[in-house]
Amino acid sequence: MRTVTTSPAADVDVVLPCQDEAGALPWVLARIPDGWRALVVDNGSTDGSADLARALGATVVTEPRRGFGAACHAGLTAATAGIVCFCDCDASLDPALLTPFVQEIRAGTADLVLGRRRPQGRGAWPAHARAGNLALTRMLRRRTGVRLHDLGPLRAARRERLLALGLTDRRSGYPLQMVVRAADAGWRITEHDVPYLPRTGASKVTGTWRGTWHAVRDMRRVLSEEPARPVPRDTARGGNSW
Repeated sequence: MRTVTTSPAADVDVVLPCQDEAGALPWVLARIPDGWRALVVDNGSTDGSADLARALGATVVTEPRRGFGAACHAGLTAATAGIVCFCDCDASLDPALLTPFVQEIRAGTADLVLGRRRPQGRGAWPAHARAGNLALTRMLRRRTGVRLHDLGPLRAARRERLLALGLTDRRSGYPLQMVVRAADAGWRITEHDVPYLPRTGASKVTGTWRGTWHAVRDMRRVLSEEPARPVPRDTARGGNSW
């Protein structure tokens, strides 16, 4: 059972999946735009990340089920703002860059906005991770017709519409499933270049060939799914589907 600490309602909620990111949290949380709420989803940290996040003013969601998708979805279901953003919590991406994403959603010119990562400096994006990402964007194009260059974690959309997609993946396939189901539902999807910095600490996914392979495997499974019909909105408001 996940637990949530409360903070005042915000115009935008930023979901930050977190597992042992104490070294990056101060920088990341300091970059959250004014008036927005940081939802740090603690996914089994042992380095005091949750306590640090609380001390820095973030709302903390505790998700005991391990998995990137599990953490992201726990944050989504805990969100209350009309617009929800996602950002990694390792200081590789600046959450302040989400401001134009949100403006585009509010203006109604896009339904889902993604960040196309542009690596800054050596080690920001390992070659094997880039290769896996390239292969997946090509498979996504064949599956949906959507032309994207990246499936990165920096993104924004309206909360109720995200819940209505009925996302079920709780592992590394979650970000891709969001794009696939959004495309199947006819969403307007755009992407913008964003600087991608060397992360703080060790990567749980793309830092190794094995981690990358598991992520690609999860995402290929998502691409093999039959097109899904979004769940009714009344059902979507019910929360987690597992």
